[in-house]
Amino acid sequence: MSVPVAFDYHVAKSVDDAIALLQEYGDDAKVLAGGHSLLPTMKLRLAQPAHLVDIGRIHHLSHIHEAHGTIEIGALTTYTMLAKSALIGRYFPILHEGTEQIGDQQVRNRGTIGGSIAHSDPAADMPGMILALKASIVVKGPNGERTISADDFFVGTFETALAPNELVTAIRFPLPHAHTGSAYEKLANKASHYAVAGCAAVVSLGADGTCTAASVVITGAASKTARASAVEAALVGKKLDEATIAEAASHAADGLDIVADLHGSKAYRAQMCSVVTRRAITRAASRA
Repeated sequence: MSVPVAFDYHVAKSVDDAIALLQEYGDDAKVLAGGHSLLPTMKLRLAQPAHLVDIGRIHHLSHIHEAHGTIEIGALTTYTMLAKSALIGRYFPILHEGTEQIGDQQVRNRGTIGGSIAHSDPAADMPGMILALKASIVVKGPNGERTISADDFFVGTFETALAPNELVTAIRFPLPHAHTGSAYEKLANKASHYAVAGCAAVVSLGADGTCTAASVVITGAASKTARASAVEAALVGKKLDEATIAEAASHAADGLDIVADLHGSKAYRAQMCSVVTRRAITRAASRA
């Protein structure tokens, strides 16, 4: 088994302590949360940090609570905690079913929501759900705390809007309007469980069954987690019958930087985007 290069290990006692350690060691430091993304890359020596800053013992970063019209989830909340939360199940079934598709039980027991979005892997499931739910990401750094909308947070492959020495501390989700449904669907890589193509969909319906709002996000198939704007535009103002959903879903890959690799060509991934998008919207609409 591969082993990482030697490094110094630091246990942060607080968010401010973690920020101070990151400032002290700069580009030589990496943050350790659940570790399921960082540690494998270190073992392969794709990442060789000289210092690890472990934030896993900052217990107040692990929570789920409702306040001021939002659900706030602490950055160190694990996937298993999300899956077991009645509050999450009541408002955001997409997070329940999406979380259950992440990795295996060991990954879900240790992996954290904050670690996933800070890593910004386009094939990961959580960034797509965060973006579809139009969440806000709370971060803290040397210059204090700020809030970044999910639409501005995911910049590219393994790239976010986090500034140097900033940490994700919480994610805030606005409570859904009445008659809103959500769903997550993906074609998974059988070995890694990452998305070859995935779709997170949130739709709201009016009293007459017309779609009043749609948020549709593609994961896995493009160079970054990306909003499927053409699909959203094709849904709003229409009754979400089978034909309307199929037509909208056919535009799932429009304008996206679709990638090709050993798991699928660009054409294959684009087609799978349409398939998973149709399925996700159909289920989301049935829940609205």
